[in-house]
Amino acid sequence: MPTVFRQNGFRFFFFANEGDPREPLHVHVERGDSEAKFWVKPAVALAYNDGFDARTLRHVALMVEVNAKRIERVWDGFFGQGDLGTL
Repeated sequence: MPTVFRQNGFRFFFFANEGDPREPLHVHVERGDSEAKFWVKPAVALAYNDGFDARTLRHVALMVEVNAKRIERVWDGFFGQGDLGTL
C-alpha cells in the first residue's frame, strides 16, 4: 500500500494490487476508522465512503483536487508509467 502523502491526520494511499485489470487512477483516504475512495480523473469524484461525515468528505475532496497531479505522478511512477517522483 504505497502512501502518497499525509496531511492533517489523513493518509492518502493506493493498493498495489487492486483490480485485474487495474482500476483507473484513484486514491484511498483514511483517518482513524474511516476510509473513503476518490476517483482522480477525469474529475475528482467520491467512489465510496465508510465513516466520514459530509463536511469532512468535502474537505478531503478538496485536498485530493489540490494534490491531483502529485497523486497521478506517484501512481504513474509506481505502475511504471513515468518517474516515481516525490512520495
